[in-house]
Amino acid sequence: MSQPSTTTPARAPDSPAPSRRHPALDDTAALLTLLTAWVRQGWLRDLDRALVRFLDAEAEQAPPLLLLAAALTSHQQGQGHVCLDLAAILAEPDRALSLPPDGDTPDDPPPLPGELLATLTLAEWQAALPHPALMGEGPGNSPLVREDDGRTTRVYLRRYWQYEQTLHAEISRRLARADDSQPTEDDADLTRRTLNTLFGAPDANAGSLNWQKAACALAARQPFAVITGGPGTGKTTTVVRLLALLQTLEQAESDAAPLDIRLAAPTGKAAARLGESIARQVSQLPVDESLRATIPDKVSTLHRLLGARPDTRHFRYHADNPLSLDVLVIDEASMVDIEMLAAVLRALPDNARLVLLGDKDQLASVEAGAVLGDLCRRADAGHYTPATAEWIARATGQPLPNDYLDPDGQPLDQAIAMLRHSYRFGEDSGIGQLARAINSASGPTVSRVLNHGYADLHHLSLNDEHSQAFNKLVLDGGPAETSANRLDREAPRRGYRHYLTVLEEQRPRGQTELTQQTEAYSAWASAVLDAYGHFQLLCALRRGPWGVEELNLRIARLLRQQGLISAGDAALEHGWYEGRPVLVTQNDYSLKLMNGDIGMALNVVENGQQRLRVAFPSGDQEAPIRWVLPSRLHATETVFAMTVHKSQGSEFEHTALLLPDSTSPVLTRELVYTGMTRARRWLTLIEAGKGILNEAVQRRVIRVSGLSDMT
Repeated sequence: MSQPSTTTPARAPDSPAPSRRHPALDDTAALLTLLTAWVRQGWLRDLDRALVRFLDAEAEQAPPLLLLAAALTSHQQGQGHVCLDLAAILAEPDRALSLPPDGDTPDDPPPLPGELLATLTLAEWQAALPHPALMGEGPGNSPLVREDDGRTTRVYLRRYWQYEQTLHAEISRRLARADDSQPTEDDADLTRRTLNTLFGAPDANAGSLNWQKAACALAARQPFAVITGGPGTGKTTTVVRLLALLQTLEQAESDAAPLDIRLAAPTGKAAARLGESIARQVSQLPVDESLRATIPDKVSTLHRLLGARPDTRHFRYHADNPLSLDVLVIDEASMVDIEMLAAVLRALPDNARLVLLGDKDQLASVEAGAVLGDLCRRADAGHYTPATAEWIARATGQPLPNDYLDPDGQPLDQAIAMLRHSYRFGEDSGIGQLARAINSASGPTVSRVLNHGYADLHHLSLNDEHSQAFNKLVLDGGPAETSANRLDREAPRRGYRHYLTVLEEQRPRGQTELTQQTEAYSAWASAVLDAYGHFQLLCALRRGPWGVEELNLRIARLLRQQGLISAGDAALEHGWYEGRPVLVTQNDYSLKLMNGDIGMALNVVENGQQRLRVAFPSGDQEAPIRWVLPSRLHATETVFAMTVHKSQGSEFEHTALLLPDSTSPVLTRELVYTGMTRARRWLTLIEAGKGILNEAVQRRVIRVSGLSDMT
């Protein structure tokens, strides 16, 4: 998986900048030789070099500087960027490649980008870009596209330029529709009455705006809206009430049919979580049953919504065959890459509403783009115009605080609502305080929070990879003395010993056949999976002593040593055994399993013999567990330890976030924030190396794109 670029570039060896121009800037053969050396070091992908060779073979007299831009543009896309920013790369050249995290180089290294580009100016690079066959400045067939904004030049692979153009055009069109159809006085009155029913009448003494209410008012006003907020701010609560509001407004016309609402999420796990949360919230709505019935709780993945065609990038639904719906809500929008969102926008009917829901401060998508972050980059300050402020006041009965007013606010600003009050993490919550400190990038504040002694936050520093404190955490959730605090008395903090104890104690006894006692086996599997979900270890890295690959094996051996699982070395490393938790890593529609689903290997009785089956929650009350043969699962991994990326869309009662013993480009503020906010009740922050947390908090993910031009 590609690593995100950060504001901290890899360090080049200490040497003066070369005064002589590197031959690769003027000679294609020298450039290809350099690219090959970079590929050999793992700094560049072979795919990037292959693109340059193809362009050089297909086009006549392609300047080496243009071919270099093509190689770096391709590589930047692989690192999650939508395009190559020439000025930014000249300012920080070593961000151009996947260099080692600490800047270490071999004994005889090829030139680093800093050496190659030291004598190159932006004007000179720009002058080398025009080429009738390779570089375009808009629609056309050229493989590359350039955009100039007076400050820099951005170079795109055409496909990604088109994705960005689709987002610009479709979002701008929906924002323009909002300006053309302002709500009437009757609309405002009905909106206010409905919001008072859903949220309660405004309290004259409250003194602060109900941001959930304001978000509903903003989103009801236009066909494109974004609702963002941190953990526990009530995003799902808000969107359910928004849907009730939209249905009420639609059915104010006596002959109007209910809106056709669809719910989607980027992964199966996120979809399942949203469905469960929506169902709970709908049941609590203070409206009549007929209105509740118009709000769905079935959530699909985006791939399934669009009708993904196997082994292609194409979908059943597109501009010429649009979806049939009136409202689409996409949860966990921070995980949606630019290609997927472009596909969604192309498939939306012209009159459909789109609501994006997510946390702007979380990790961006694994694939290219950071769409939610780009759209919400001004959300903290609001930038609401007087007209928007007037609508909020009329619709909610509460004035907008002056701090969020901006007479020059842009149309996109008016479509974005940020929820600012956490109902889960109050002032006495260490998790909430730490989340705020990390987002403010304040190292001293982070240290104060960690040392404060909050009941829901524990900080563990490890001396070595065999620390007994780490073993105690994995087994039991932490040292015994932590049970003295109130949170632990309400629901004791546990580790992986807990679910394996439940597995053994609640196992159906005797030789009861699975087919004869399906209900008993399902209750057992559900109890084991629920107990497993109490604790989860999250890691930043896949490899190394503190990466998931080694930790999964190490934890399995620890559990075996404790007599909690029984398996030989071969099974622990590559096979199946009872008690093995597994994560699905690819969608499998034939098995109805989605990327991110977690199952548990359990022994059941079939035909009088013990058989290993993998139990997955089905979401079906009639048959809550789906039993799958291990041999049918082709894309799974053991998940005692899980990467933070894989944890997105999930929550755990107790989350342990492990930071490794050395810095890495993946260790960013967004990764730490995303990992720690998977915790519902407790967080244990583990540092295998001193000062790693403070370094990570200062490093931000940078995803280059042109979407910021929308504001």
